[in-house]
Amino acid sequence: MIDVVYPVCNFLQKGTLRLFGDWKVTGAENIPPMGPLVIVSNHMSNMDPSLLACSISRRIRFLAKDNLFGSRPMDWFLKSYGAFPVNREGVDVTAYRWTIDQIKNDGVIVLFPEGTRSRGELIQAKAGVANLVLRTKAPILPVGITGTENLRSVLRVFNPTGNIRVNIGQVFSLPDIDGRPGKDVMESLTTMIMHRITELLPEKYHGVYRQATE
Repeated sequence: MIDVVYPVCNFLQKGTLRLFGDWKVTGAENIPPMGPLVIVSNHMSNMDPSLLACSISRRIRFLAKDNLFGSRPMDWFLKSYGAFPVNREGVDVTAYRWTIDQIKNDGVIVLFPEGTRSRGELIQAKAGVANLVLRTKAPILPVGITGTENLRSVLRVFNPTGNIRVNIGQVFSLPDIDGRPGKDVMESLTTMIMHRITELLPEKYHGVYRQATE
């Protein structure tokens, strides 16, 4: 039954995207057909994971706020769909290990470097993504999402109106770092990741990373 949840949800979500909105995906040819992969994207709406699931040709998994897992039915549904609970108040070792295990088993993980939803313009990213990529040496696939900034409620998965675009960039890797990287190195690597996302977005979405492309 678990294997049914993901394809059924994607089928229904694609239907609502086509019925109520103007949904387009570009760069799908950049998605590696196999092997471990970390997808990094900007984040503006609770429906972004669902949107990415419909737009990426491979099965994705992602972290979700632990307060969403409040009941057995919801816990079953979210985990069947590919989500794993994470406590964003501090370092969640269990979620970190789960993410690494997924990557080591050639899984595809979606991570939002900003750590929370923005209101459209990019906000300062956290170093967690760069740290995880250094640990696993996984390739990175950048994605730029536009049009979901007004779809704040998770209920908008049923009515995703507007011009929704998913722009998929080219895979890249972080440089090898000798020894334990310091704070400055981690910030530089994080900026490198965000720069790849910024390149896939219109200028009005660049936010704190606007300088990176000017």
